[in-house]
Amino acid sequence: MNRKLTRRSVTAGLALGALASPGLGIGIARAQTKAVKIAMIAPLSGPWARQGQLLRMGSDMAVDDINSQGGIKALGGAKLEIIYADAGDSTEKAKNAAQRLLSDHPDLVGGSGAWLSSFTLAVTEVTERAQLPWLTLSYSDAITNRGFKFVFQTSPTADWQASETLPTAIKLAEAATGKRPKTIGIIQDNTASPVSFGKQLREGGGLDKVGLKPVVDQIFTPPLSDATPLVDKVRSGKPDFLLLLTSAMPDCKLVLEKLDEFKLSKGKVPLVGNGAPFGSPELLKTIGPELLEGLLFSVANWPMKGQEEFIERFKKRTGEPFLTQDGLCGYGDVAILKEALELAGAADKLKVAEAIRTMNLTTGPAAQSFPGPIKFDDKGRRQDVPMIFAQWQKGMPVTVFPTELALAKPFWPSV
Repeated sequence: MNRKLTRRSVTAGLALGALASPGLGIGIARAQTKAVKIAMIAPLSGPWARQGQLLRMGSDMAVDDINSQGGIKALGGAKLEIIYADAGDSTEKAKNAAQRLLSDHPDLVGGSGAWLSSFTLAVTEVTERAQLPWLTLSYSDAITNRGFKFVFQTSPTADWQASETLPTAIKLAEAATGKRPKTIGIIQDNTASPVSFGKQLREGGGLDKVGLKPVVDQIFTPPLSDATPLVDKVRSGKPDFLLLLTSAMPDCKLVLEKLDEFKLSKGKVPLVGNGAPFGSPELLKTIGPELLEGLLFSVANWPMKGQEEFIERFKKRTGEPFLTQDGLCGYGDVAILKEALELAGAADKLKVAEAIRTMNLTTGPAAQSFPGPIKFDDKGRRQDVPMIFAQWQKGMPVTVFPTELALAKPFWPSV
């Protein structure tokens, strides 16, 4: 096997007699208990490796849960096997990983991942040609704007998040201070999701609609080596709040540290981010709770009310201090593929794809892993997904919006 591909399988098992229900022959039981293969491509090396690691933790947990609870019941208890490939640190490496994966494992029935939107765009060019159903948490609108039939976006798109993030942030600010912010600073990288987000703000009228004037507007290419020029603009511009659109945790860290060095932290410039890196456990380890206190971020998915038992189980299993979007979506994507296999009744990628297109899940592990139902439109985008906001409070990033899903009340940082 290629050294960049790894397997995880819980295939050991039950006796044939236990697998065969009354009336089934032994031969049928044997045929039905062959392991069913799914794939995950994630950045397991490079600047996005931590997010890939968290994604893998969630998917591993889902596979173990599914297999320990009887496997794919519609397939006679067949076990689920997940095969990983490293997307690395470039679109070319991600695309090559997808090509190797499909060449080495032609019997795959579905897959998920790629994490960074730029990687997902490259990977899904390959998976679409192979007619392999592919789930992704990546945000970029471009992923599902290409007319593809086998790509399914479990996160709300960057465009939608952009249209909802600022109005929600403004409401939170007004509720806490009685004042409406009038100016904004933007620091953004040029990967696919932040580009989609930023385009909606600048060209789609997002800033005009909420009456915000950009006094800082900076775009950089990751990885960021020095945040000084970016943060110096913030010090000069003095925005009412700063919007951070950075996709890699190390870049988030550099910007936050530089804000503190320039004495712009601790509420002097309220911070609003977008995406899971702003809730990374590494930020807590390397920056500490004091500098993070009050940081708000919009995100596709975050631990919410009703998931308390699952959150504790994940923490105990992994040793992580808390659950994040990546662990939740890694678990949820595998759970969706499992439900699709149950609906399809066959380890057939075309039937699995059709099952995903037509599903409408409101209960069960897959539905419990995401806010809103699991149903997709004709573009492959999830429907009826609410905006999620989390905030760092006392060393923990907790869901604060919407209220019915919140684990804490939000506040607007102030000096």
